[in-house]
Amino acid sequence: MAPAPRCMGDLPAGTRARVVGYSSASRPYVRRLLAMGLVPGAEFTVLRRAPLGDPVEIELLGFHLALRAGEATAIRIQELGS
Repeated sequence: MAPAPRCMGDLPAGTRARVVGYSSASRPYVRRLLAMGLVPGAEFTVLRRAPLGDPVEIELLGFHLALRAGEATAIRIQELGS
């Protein structure tokens, strides 16, 4: 059985993951996240986190993207490993 999807906001730096969906509370962010390339199936790597956890920087499709904590916790992911 596959592990339950987690949110991007839980991941430490260096983790690879895949977008599997969005939380039900994320409606205000979904359109913006899709436009940035965070579509289901997109793979990314967490590069670093700010000292207080906000923002988180990821590498996605060859570019770096910084997401606020609210946006990061809205994204449900499947961890792929380091």
